Amino acid sequence: MDLFILRHGKAGKSSGEPDDDTRALTREGKEEIKQVARWMKAKKFRFDIIATSPLQRARETAEIVAAVLGQKDRLVQWDDLAPGGDPDTVCYNASQQGTDAAVLIVGHEPGLSVLISKIVWGDGNGSIIVSKGGMAKIRNFSFNTRPSGNLQWLLTPKQILEMG
Repeated sequence: MDLFILRHGKAGKSSGEPDDDTRALTREGKEEIKQVARWMKAKKFRFDIIATSPLQRARETAEIVAAVLGQKDRLVQWDDLAPGGDPDTVCYNASQQGTDAAVLIVGHEPGLSVLISKIVWGDGNGSIIVSKGGMAKIRNFSFNTRPSGNLQWLLTPKQILEMG
């Protein structure tokens, strides 16, 4: 299985208030995610499922990608992609899509970095940072006795857009 991990785009400033869940993408964030999604489309990315955190900025990111790729029917919400969610549950849910699946998950930092670290190194202590709008690809993802896979690439949105 190929597991793709996308951090939400740039969002409004965090106020630390309880309404942080409703922070939306900025205009710049929406445009950058559209450009990243257009790159995915040009590279012929297709996903069996596009799983998103329930928080607004991640949902908006996933909705933009799904719309550009013509895959709105593949969009689902996984509550464990929200901050504080369980990375093992995310890995289990991804593994349920089948060994030949391509899965895109959309979430937040630091959870996505912990997730990648857990898959690649076996624990959440790896030093990885997924930038806003950044994307990673893990090849050969599986969840037998523990999550495992090979980090094939980790790109910032700037790197993605420079590749055209």
